[in-house]
Amino acid sequence: MPTDLQTLKSDRLRLIIIGLVALVLFLGDSPFATRGEPREAVVAMSMLNDGNWILPVNNGDEIAFKPPLLHWLVAAFSWIAGSVSELTSRLPSALAGLAMVVSTFVFFARRGERRTALLAAMICLTCFEVHRDAMTCRVDMLLAALTVIGLYALYAWGERGHRGIPWAATLCLAGAALTKGPVGIVLPCGVYALFVLWHDARRAWRVWLRLAGVAVLALLPLTAWYVAAYLQPHGGDRFLQLIYEENVLRFTGQMTYASHINPWPYNVMMIVAGMLPFTLLLLVSAWLLPRGFKGLSLKGFHPLRRLRSLSPLTLFALTSAVVIFVFYCIPASKRGVYLLPLYPFLAWFTARFILWLDARHRRTLSVWSRFVGGLTLLLALCFIAVKCGWVTGEMLFSGKHAEQNIAFVRSLSDVPWGFWSVVLTLGAVAIGLRTLFRPMGSEVRLAVVSLFVVWLNYDAIYKPAVMTVQSDKAVAAEVAKRAPAGTIYSFRTDVLEANRMHPFTINFYLGDRIIPIDKAPAAPAEGYLVTGNDEIEAFLKAYPAYDARPVYDSHHRSCDDRKVVKLYRFSTKSTRKPDGGKQ
Repeated sequence: MPTDLQTLKSDRLRLIIIGLVALVLFLGDSPFATRGEPREAVVAMSMLNDGNWILPVNNGDEIAFKPPLLHWLVAAFSWIAGSVSELTSRLPSALAGLAMVVSTFVFFARRGERRTALLAAMICLTCFEVHRDAMTCRVDMLLAALTVIGLYALYAWGERGHRGIPWAATLCLAGAALTKGPVGIVLPCGVYALFVLWHDARRAWRVWLRLAGVAVLALLPLTAWYVAAYLQPHGGDRFLQLIYEENVLRFTGQMTYASHINPWPYNVMMIVAGMLPFTLLLLVSAWLLPRGFKGLSLKGFHPLRRLRSLSPLTLFALTSAVVIFVFYCIPASKRGVYLLPLYPFLAWFTARFILWLDARHRRTLSVWSRFVGGLTLLLALCFIAVKCGWVTGEMLFSGKHAEQNIAFVRSLSDVPWGFWSVVLTLGAVAIGLRTLFRPMGSEVRLAVVSLFVVWLNYDAIYKPAVMTVQSDKAVAAEVAKRAPAGTIYSFRTDVLEANRMHPFTINFYLGDRIIPIDKAPAAPAEGYLVTGNDEIEAFLKAYPAYDARPVYDSHHRSCDDRKVVKLYRFSTKSTRKPDGGKQ
């Protein structure tokens, strides 16, 4: 029986509130500490600064690698807030992640599986990969949410007999394409086409023709942007080459630069890591596998017949999971975030497995639940030990990376005992103890609550402390003190035109003031130069007309390229007196 509408609305509201707390409450507390986030955020910054919303230029001479939907959303939130910040930059991903979680619940709950749907939504919200990427300024979560919601809308269209135009699906696919290119249309349409073939092969061709029409409609906004971007002064052939490289050569493994090249087993490892800690439940349940295979015979086994015997909902979820995984195993370029559209379907199957364990093998579920509770308690106690000075970085680390690891521990010890740090730490202790010593029958609920509390502690306390050490934000502040206005130049020895390295994080926190010196409109007579390590020697060799003197040595390895950031003041030799002073 379909879920009662009022109950569904009530559960959906609670899920939205939980998701907002989990994903938005501490969204802006951590500084950027990888080059990917500021690289996307600065595009929105240049849109607002220059007024070019089609193909803005940032980092001196760079145009965006991806279509602009994420950047438009970041720019819109930032315009409302008054500036581009960590919060406004990550907000589209967080809201997209929340939309994917809530739509997963609604989709499965409306088809009569409310308890499974609610658990699947919470698994999706609290598994490692989804939570991490929902709090990151990258295109991947927005793409995943639009892809998954588009698939749900296509399935609903099929339930209506494929009548009319599925406008919800079309808009989602168009948005996915405007987020990362044609893959936002090709993948969900491919998934649904195969589902139709396996579910009802006799009508497949007719459905495929209608699906092709949906794909064409969804492609129109992306095509319009391609044309508009090509006609930009800095578009043209350079833009076409970039689009060809990102959408064709990346898939065929023929890019002009290496980009996340990995074999297909890499995707398996990423799923195992991304579904943590729920993948540990499979390990705990391994002893049940022999029972499941007992009496299994392949004689007379017909895979297609078996597939068609599944319920349409199960077949759809299975098709989506398998096709998405196989699709992202084909390109040479592989990353864990590419698999994000897979997680709602994995969460649904995981929820079904957990409820099966709850009914038949509760002791197995209890072992995993106690592990989650123990982990929650251990993390809280470790933080308390660091705060009280019982454990120090010097006691724990030595060797090559000891200095940074010690800095991480010191940063954690410096976290003040404020409202949130006290409440969340005590909450973690309480829920950890409760999960470890709970009565039988509450394993699933307490394990999920424990994970929710762990993520809150991570986002509010642990992550900001660690990212503050790793980030270049403090370095950017020091550079701003010495060069408070005007253009700052950069020089890198590892220049690759197709994927050029920039000081992305410093540039973002300086308001997009840094440009590569070789891209300057005219050779500057003097100025400030940001380099890494000992690249100043290569700079003076490449630009013999200049002298340079050190201004600031950060002694900090950049989170962009792990080079020590240094600032120099340079000027042409003709403008300097013999004693080194300026005229």
